[in-house]
Amino acid sequence: MKLYKANIIFTREKDHFEVLEHGYVGVEGGRVVRVATSAEAFGDEVEEVIDYGDRLLIPAMNDMHVHAPQYRNQAISMDLELLPWLMNYTFPEEAKFSDTRYAKRMYSRFVRDLWRFGTMRSAVFATIHLESTRLLMRLIRDAGMGALVGKVDMDRNAIDALHESVDEAVAKNEALIAEWNDPNGLVRPIITPRFIPSCTPPMLRACGSLAKKYGLPVQSHLSENPSEIAWVQELEPESRNYGDAYDRYGLFGQTPTIMAHCVHTPDDELDLMTRRNVMVAHCPTSNLNVSSGMAPIRSFLNRGVKVGLGSDISGGHDLSIMRMMVYAIQVSKMYYRRDPGQRFLTLSEAFWIATKSAGSFFGRVGSFEPGYEFDALVVDDSDLNHDNYSLLHRLERFIYLGDDRNIAVRFCRGQQIPEPPVFD
Repeated sequence: MKLYKANIIFTREKDHFEVLEHGYVGVEGGRVVRVATSAEAFGDEVEEVIDYGDRLLIPAMNDMHVHAPQYRNQAISMDLELLPWLMNYTFPEEAKFSDTRYAKRMYSRFVRDLWRFGTMRSAVFATIHLESTRLLMRLIRDAGMGALVGKVDMDRNAIDALHESVDEAVAKNEALIAEWNDPNGLVRPIITPRFIPSCTPPMLRACGSLAKKYGLPVQSHLSENPSEIAWVQELEPESRNYGDAYDRYGLFGQTPTIMAHCVHTPDDELDLMTRRNVMVAHCPTSNLNVSSGMAPIRSFLNRGVKVGLGSDISGGHDLSIMRMMVYAIQVSKMYYRRDPGQRFLTLSEAFWIATKSAGSFFGRVGSFEPGYEFDALVVDDSDLNHDNYSLLHRLERFIYLGDDRNIAVRFCRGQQIPEPPVFD
């Protein structure tokens, strides 16, 4: 067993931080044995003690919604709404990933930047292209990080280069599943219909069948933008709401499901999300950038709906989940001003959402409780002038003021993760 000594901070529950000043976390087989205030508490099984001095030790970050092929388009045309932004900028960029050389250049930079910002697990949209999706999965695996990676499925309402037949989509998915569907693997496939406007009923039905047949999770977009919601109602007139449209095809909690955004969520849709245990990927910067609105996160938490944070590159312009915590708190404060009954997020709640709540989608991830996989960041905040601040104020200052240069060491499943290579 290895012991790591530092100022340990994590959240068992959303309303409270666990803080161990100069504490110890024992790790064996990639999992936490326990935390304690002294090395003696671990008995004679300790092989090594790694002392990080006065640094902070926190769980690593989880990005629950990110589009890897949009990495190059960060901060481009942020003055457009969702649908014109997709057609004029996003879809043309994604079409370039038919070229695996281009994909290797862009995806290696994307993976390196996930590492930079301390994101050790992510739920990732790729493109319709089999080989470049396979390449992305290899790059994440070789980096030692974890991800659910989806080959995007779509057969309508996009540029011609991003259309594929249902048979093609099924064959490509099954090729990835045969190669990557190891229940213990850090990188696994996830069924990814882009969203209902880009998928015909046969495509949606095929995606639901794949998820059921192979027991795979699902990810997509839900109730992001008013014009998108109206469009879904036209395309799926029998559905009671956007979520029900997915549900009819077996894509709404029949297997573990992440739905990004959920900005405009009516009560009947929220009821269905609650019953189906659908996780919300809250993407505050994207919702602001593409004029979608403010998601009712307090309502989700009050109803027991699982919530994680997503960078949503490149609708979002920032890959740092630490900054997503800040934006989530700020957006919740604006929501509170509109509806004082919707109490804004606290720091512990935002931290818990980014770590333990989001991490639950990957298994026992996101905490330092016994049996959890040791995904962790060692934070050196010495340049933030932390003299006379409490440990929680130091953490808060790092989240608000720090950046990737303050992350000294990164762990995923107990392994220290070095900087991944970038390819030209």
